[in-house]
Amino acid sequence: MTIQMKSTIAAALMLAGLGFAAQANADAVDDITKAGAINVGIFSDFPPFSSASADMSIKGYDVDVAQAIADSLKVKLNLVSVTGQNRIPYLTDKRVDILMSVGYSKEREEVIDFAAAYAPYYIAVIGPAALSIKGKEDLADKSIAVNRGTLEDTSLTEAAPSSADIKRFDNYNSVIQAFISGQTQLMVVGNDVGAQVLAKQDALKPEQKFQLLTSPSHIGLNKKEDRLKTAVNDAVAKMLANGKLDESSKAWLKTPLNPDNLKD
Repeated sequence: MTIQMKSTIAAALMLAGLGFAAQANADAVDDITKAGAINVGIFSDFPPFSSASADMSIKGYDVDVAQAIADSLKVKLNLVSVTGQNRIPYLTDKRVDILMSVGYSKEREEVIDFAAAYAPYYIAVIGPAALSIKGKEDLADKSIAVNRGTLEDTSLTEAAPSSADIKRFDNYNSVIQAFISGQTQLMVVGNDVGAQVLAKQDALKPEQKFQLLTSPSHIGLNKKEDRLKTAVNDAVAKMLANGKLDESSKAWLKTPLNPDNLKD
């Protein structure tokens, strides 16, 4: 083998090695940029965070933030409808790049990473005014609707006495319908989902009984995606600094944003 041939082979191997290294170092931001779109997992029936508008497009607080993240990465926003039980697998299987409206928990942190908190959120027990419920001990022997696989489900399961009849449903519309139709005596939902029920059900006269958990909503992403986490955090910080996050809060949550409510 000539020196020239050896040099050619060595150069080819070096280029191949560089190619493998580049592939190994590729991350979510590279994939998103190459695709020209970011896939964002979002609840499609979670007003005012995200729900179908009159033109059937999904709009809400979460969509505003997701759009800002897409704009910061200079890519198209692709919303992917998820449920409480399938969204973590969608993320870990890379069917979505990030998840909106994820409550922090130590159990979840073992599987996924958390970017910035971007929305205030608390979980409440809601029931008719005629039913006296003052604390978790009063949930004994009561039927309670909750969205399966969500932080609401986890919080209720931990707090409720063993005699509570927890009925789990696959989406928030089913939870609300079970409550207002009398299928369950109570429901456990986030503050903003509950607020809509409180405002619309005059005959039932529902009210918030007590809070189970206060936890701001985070953006979930896969572990070891530091560049994407930085990009998400920067986009949220920019919205907070320029007032866009406050505008979204006033438009969708019907209240000015209190930055203290974004602290864990």
